[in-house]
Amino acid sequence: MEVKGKDNRGWRKLFGVLGPSTNTTVQPDYDDLRPAGVTNHYSRIIVANAQAISDETFLAGTQAIADNTIDAVKSVMTCNPDYLVMGMSAITFYGGAEGARKFHKEIHEISGVELSTGSESVAAALAAYGGIKKVAFLSPYYPVANEQVRNFLSDYGYETVRDAPLRCPTWTAIAQVTDQKLRETLRYLDGDDVDAIIQVGTNLSMMRFAAAAELVLGKPVIAINTATYWHALRASGIQDKVYGFGRLLEDF
Repeated sequence: MEVKGKDNRGWRKLFGVLGPSTNTTVQPDYDDLRPAGVTNHYSRIIVANAQAISDETFLAGTQAIADNTIDAVKSVMTCNPDYLVMGMSAITFYGGAEGARKFHKEIHEISGVELSTGSESVAAALAAYGGIKKVAFLSPYYPVANEQVRNFLSDYGYETVRDAPLRCPTWTAIAQVTDQKLRETLRYLDGDDVDAIIQVGTNLSMMRFAAAAELVLGKPVIAINTATYWHALRASGIQDKVYGFGRLLEDF
């Protein structure tokens, strides 16, 4: 039996990171959050750059991600990571809380290590802030997937007051959403009837924008990449504070 020693670069933890091959945001976002002694090892889930022009084509595209996830898990496990960080979000919300648990269990059984998923990390982040009952969220998805996110949040006791599906036409177009579009969308979502705002869709880089919006709005604004990496760090026993990306990594 091989005895595992300390990795020279990842002497605290080796994170295996899973993300669609079309995703250009997860890898640099997670690297920006990486404390010393933690290394990220990216495995791409091979998918085509789906043309999402309807609810049906969006669902078909996300199903392709789900179908190819296992191969990417098996690939990254060859570097013997300590923990997995799932850098895709839509499929982790499907089927509500029970669907999320089933997805988590399947990946855990195949990999033999624990993992953080986008959906469960968002739920954990909301619980960490505390006092949140009503939320609003934005996504690059189509309405059919936003419905799945609403159902998931409802299973955890959160009421969705408003949501905004940005209907990005391809997977790579998600990374091209402008700050102006994000500003317009947050203005639409925010209100006195909302306790927190959430962003889902891992190829939409909103970590810094969310942190700035949190300061201006005076309420939690949670970017899914921040939440998922925060969850992975804390679940791995790493309590380092990472500054510049909002209260989640600074206070919890």
